[in-house]
Amino acid sequence: MRSTKPMLNIETRLLCSLLVLAGLPLTGQPSPQQGESKTAQDNKKRAEAERALTDKPAAPKPAAKAAPEAPKYAGSETCAACHEDISKAFQKSPHNVVETDAKPGLRGHGWQGKACESCHGPGEEHAESADASKIRNPAKLAAAAADKTCLTCHLNEQTHVGRLQSSHAKDQVSCVACHKVHEHGGAELVTRKPASINEQCASCHLNVWAQFQRPNHHKLPEGAMSCVDCHNPHGSLKPASAQMFAANEPGCLACHGDKRGPFTFEHAPVRFEGCATCHEPHGSANPRMLTRQDVRSVCLECHANLPTANKTGTIGVVPPAFHDLRQPRFQNCTICHQKIHGSYVDRDLLK
Repeated sequence: MRSTKPMLNIETRLLCSLLVLAGLPLTGQPSPQQGESKTAQDNKKRAEAERALTDKPAAPKPAAKAAPEAPKYAGSETCAACHEDISKAFQKSPHNVVETDAKPGLRGHGWQGKACESCHGPGEEHAESADASKIRNPAKLAAAAADKTCLTCHLNEQTHVGRLQSSHAKDQVSCVACHKVHEHGGAELVTRKPASINEQCASCHLNVWAQFQRPNHHKLPEGAMSCVDCHNPHGSLKPASAQMFAANEPGCLACHGDKRGPFTFEHAPVRFEGCATCHEPHGSANPRMLTRQDVRSVCLECHANLPTANKTGTIGVVPPAFHDLRQPRFQNCTICHQKIHGSYVDRDLLK
């Protein structure tokens, strides 16, 4: 005959075993000899035994990693012990203000006594090991990293207004490619002589320098002017980093002031498109540095707007119009239209 006694599951059996070991009754009812305090203790132990079955042990917390020790600075005196020639030359350099200016701010940044490490980074490890890999050399860094070092101080200067969005920065040409901080005792930090500036620019812009060898050109090969007279190497809001005159006008007007105006009757290309519409800025084989072989060809790029014969007597360029180009007197426009840059008195720019 099969027993009618219910089967107990494993968890119930384990709970009963824990209660027996703890000396507690299985029914949850206190014995007559036990008082109220004993009942409360039994219930507490029973609850702890139940939690021991269900609760999982908490995972141990990983030990906090110790923060790496910040690199330490060695000081300019330590650098001078090995780099004596560079240190003496640096004292004559404009950058020496970083060494002597104790005032925090745009110029000093609080680097007094640590001017070398303001560009080369903390140098204690390099000083102790003489290992070149333990010090930062901006000349060997990527252009963006080298520029970041220079712009720590030079970012808010007016001459660098376009450095981040135009100029050499977008072509990955770093500041130290043109500015040699320690070369020749720091004397070549900023090149001043026109011939030296042109030579430096021509070392990269060979195609432009070749244009200056044409018969008609600006006087750069003669040393009368330099590339930076027309271009801002640190960037500009104009295309090709062109210099600006009087805040918002083309830099050409700095020398060619008679073409500036304002004119009563303006020539539209001069006003809206600029001098390079008709002139080659670097050099040309044609007189007046024109973009075409003669004046007529330059003018007809805009004014040849009557493709059919004109029989109404109005001014045009296709025969039998008034400007009949088959006649020699109409083959040079500036014989009559002398004020092609703008006129104060004549709408047709005749005078």
